Amino acid sequence: MKFLVTVKRVTDYEAKIKLKADKSGIVTDGVNMIMNPFDEIGVEEALRQKEKHGGEVVVVTLGTTDAVAQLRSALAMGADRAILVRSDAALDSFAVAQVLAKVVEKEKPDVVLMGKQAIDDDSNQASQILAELLGWGQATFANTINIDGRTATVVREADGGLETVSTTLPAVISTDLRLNEPRYASLPGIMKAKKKPLEEVDIATLGVDLAPKVKLIGFEEPAAKKAGQKVADVATLLEKLKTEAKVL
Repeated sequence: MKFLVTVKRVTDYEAKIKLKADKSGIVTDGVNMIMNPFDEIGVEEALRQKEKHGGEVVVVTLGTTDAVAQLRSALAMGADRAILVRSDAALDSFAVAQVLAKVVEKEKPDVVLMGKQAIDDDSNQASQILAELLGWGQATFANTINIDGRTATVVREADGGLETVSTTLPAVISTDLRLNEPRYASLPGIMKAKKKPLEEVDIATLGVDLAPKVKLIGFEEPAAKKAGQKVADVATLLEKLKTEAKVL
């Protein structure tokens, strides 16, 4: 089986983020960049499924050559080869899905694994749009994945519990946090990753309309939290909750 896994370069979730002066985005100079954690879970799941069923794991990302570092990280974990679709432009979810559809047409994977969302924009749209463009079945927020022949059964996380769905392959599956715990890359894996194939594709050659459907107007810092209050007794607390906070 062939598994195609998307990998996005994002800011480290532990980094302290600052807005640009014009509030058009965040300052990335000097900020550590990592593989999107949900995508890392997708890479791990593809590797586990390959161990069960055999086949190939291909990772793909869209971005500048800086994203090669994240692709190499996936290769060090055990992926077989990587594809970088070079693009300097900021792409919305629809454009990303269109580009990925072109990659899928060429690679013809059995399963596309994607993180349910990227931690930088939290859009949670690309996997659903990709499935629609391809006309494939999809399963989102995967908690457990079982592949039997040409059928994938997925236990997915839903509001209030778990839901089990099944779809025929090929399919698009997005990964949730509790699907697995990604492995650490071993030293031999890191050394092998340097020699594994990494193909670069110019996004302009794919013939995709990259005009954004979504326009970002600007970014704002979250409102500062107000200082709390100390009250003398429960009666005063209840009175304030009723008359000031108006939650009672």
